Amino acid sequence: MDKIIVKGLKIFAYHGVNPEEKQDGQQFEIDLTADIDLKAAGLSDDLGETESYARIIKTVKRVFTAEKYDLIEKAAEVIAEAVLDEYGKINEVTVTVKKPFAPVSAEFDYVAVEITRRR
Repeated sequence: MDKIIVKGLKIFAYHGVNPEEKQDGQQFEIDLTADIDLKAAGLSDDLGETESYARIIKTVKRVFTAEKYDLIEKAAEVIAEAVLDEYGKINEVTVTVKKPFAPVSAEFDYVAVEITRRR
């Protein structure tokens, strides 16, 4: 299957179980892979035959910042639902939400969740 891929989308938001996370916010990083048939777009060079990654990014930013969630699991679910609802050509989406500044007393690159949802 063909894919549209967005890697390392940085969004500042207010998710977390700790009060300071909801008050001060922090930087998150999102990866998204959308399974889609790109053959028609590849042959025609017509944006109407695919889904615009620019529009997908706008959707992700909009839904990710619309509310404050305790869990990044919920934030990932909201992104996946919105992408599948708004982009009919996408058959499956994998969303990874990374939290590089999670308030954990350990040294790490990031903590993350990854979900895959399909029609």
